[in-house]
Amino acid sequence: MDTMERRRNAIAALINQKGTVSFSTIKEHFPNVSEMTLRTDLKALDEAKQIVRIHGGAKSVQLVINTDDFFNRRAIRNIQEKQGIAQKALRLIQPDTAIFLDSGSTTTELARLFPDQSNLIYTTGLSCATELAGLEKPVIMLPGGRLNRYSISTYGTTAIQELEHVNFHQTFLGITGYTLQAGFTCGSIEEALLKRTAMKQADQVIVLMDSSKVGVKRSYSICSMTDVDLVISDGHLPQDVLAECERHRIPVL
Repeated sequence: MDTMERRRNAIAALINQKGTVSFSTIKEHFPNVSEMTLRTDLKALDEAKQIVRIHGGAKSVQLVINTDDFFNRRAIRNIQEKQGIAQKALRLIQPDTAIFLDSGSTTTELARLFPDQSNLIYTTGLSCATELAGLEKPVIMLPGGRLNRYSISTYGTTAIQELEHVNFHQTFLGITGYTLQAGFTCGSIEEALLKRTAMKQADQVIVLMDSSKVGVKRSYSICSMTDVDLVISDGHLPQDVLAECERHRIPVL
């Protein structure tokens, strides 16, 4: 990776971390780079859709197009459907197993119902951890990392490296969208990489998806239908999605 690419990655990381950054702040972080070069960098990053240029600075792509959505808004949408999905998922959980519980509003509903029994539970969702905190028997692990303020979760290299050393019996995966062409998607490349790691470490990958996620395509692909073992939904998946599951012999609950 050359100097220019490293600098542009650092600029993008700064903007995505803070959400909105003024040009003067960018200059303060890169004092040895000329103003003309920084403006060229912002233009290139904007064209690559890594950030969005605005008057006087730049914004995070997530903040502008709201790809991850704010957790508190998602938590109140389709609440009955999510509770029904959580009830179905609960029946699959056995004591004395290791589980990865993804972040998200549906997985939070599952955490709320979780029995007080012996399990090793890793979760990146702070809302999931809060729901699980009242239980005495499970061991609750929160992988370290940066805070995603939109999904209220931890993510990043540190979290991924920690998950790489854990063998899960089940991974319960939350997703932001699904289309037949793009598969399961989310709004952050870091989130997508973390989810893939949790999938790779699991004996069984279970997707929790209410039907409102169908037809929604976010920026980053997590996996295709062939990469999961089971889909749990609200009973209202479109016929073409059900046909895709049947074609790949993926059970739907």
